[in-house]
Amino acid sequence: MKTINKLKNLSGKIVLLRVDYNVPLKKGEILDDEKIVKSLPTIRTLQAKKAKIIIVTHLGRPEGKIVSDLKIDPVALHLGELLKQKIVKLDSKNWDKKSGDKMRLEILTTIDAMRPGEVAMLENIRFSKDEEENKGTLAQELANLADIFVLDGFAVAHRGDASVVGVAKYLPAFAGLLMESEVKALSKVLKSPKKPFVAIIGGVKAETKIPVIKNLLKKSNYILIGGGIVNTYLYAKGFKIGSSVVDKKYAKEILQYCKSKKVIKPLDVVVGDIKGKKYWVKDLDKNFKITDKNLAIYDIGPKTIQEYAKYIKKAKTIVWNGAMGYFEQHPYENATYSIARLVATRSKGPAFGVVGGGETLLSLEAVKMTEYVDHISTGGGAMLEFLSGKKLPGVKIL
Repeated sequence: MKTINKLKNLSGKIVLLRVDYNVPLKKGEILDDEKIVKSLPTIRTLQAKKAKIIIVTHLGRPEGKIVSDLKIDPVALHLGELLKQKIVKLDSKNWDKKSGDKMRLEILTTIDAMRPGEVAMLENIRFSKDEEENKGTLAQELANLADIFVLDGFAVAHRGDASVVGVAKYLPAFAGLLMESEVKALSKVLKSPKKPFVAIIGGVKAETKIPVIKNLLKKSNYILIGGGIVNTYLYAKGFKIGSSVVDKKYAKEILQYCKSKKVIKPLDVVVGDIKGKKYWVKDLDKNFKITDKNLAIYDIGPKTIQEYAKYIKKAKTIVWNGAMGYFEQHPYENATYSIARLVATRSKGPAFGVVGGGETLLSLEAVKMTEYVDHISTGGGAMLEFLSGKKLPGVKIL
């Protein structure tokens, strides 16, 4: 993989830098700037090489329309505060219109006037309907602005978008430092994991987890399951599980893979109502059933946590993606937080730990253990596809 470390003096060169600044916003305020912070080493490296930097990102799902709440201004302002310099805003929202000729000229004029080390940011690239479909001339339009393309947004590397893979047809493409670290960490897990290798798979969507389970069954020693994966497994086994979240379409596949002795299933679960006002622990024996439609499985139980801890405490490689239960609602956060502490305690020393997925990262932050994990992946969907063995479009181009 070609990385920016191979680039020498870039004085006067223009770098188109694709990042993932799809950060949560509330009334124009950024709630979590982790993705922006993680891109800073790449930006500073390019600045040290005296490049002019043009940043491309998306924000939210505007679906090819201009949405005022999804304009990039708060992100550009925050990046400027972190870099302690003003970010040049490029008004680039009319790529799809003929009237955009004036816009293109203004953008090129602004870039030409930039000095080495200065940073500019294009408007939300998903305001263009051609971005996600990689159609039309958008990729070439973006390429016309620069001399070199750098992809640093691992979280979008599984997409075939114009600003992710399309631009690489027209410009030399290199990986940024974040992209490089993501690929190295996940490749290490798949190609040369130290054993015992324990994977922890939770979350709601069985569809996205099945390919990961399938691939990791060949590479790991144990897979510990939680969340909606457990519900779907129990449903496939014929248990009555009330209103528990189930992915019925993939129930047979989940059941098939869970037959493996490598897949460690829960011993007990926490059953209750959605608000957590009434709840109790139930063993997963032959008599288990939930007949009340107002009740559901919302967490794995204490016996299961103790059992899973035995595997985690012996692991030398750990991968975790997906919450163990409905952790946003008390008291159903217990298992997810317990697993977070166990994984973090075992990482950076006894084991190489990799954690990814939005909910999973939130749980680590909640227990203040993020810094103790070897690698925190910025890509939820991209991480899952990588772990399933797929070659990501954004990695192929590098």
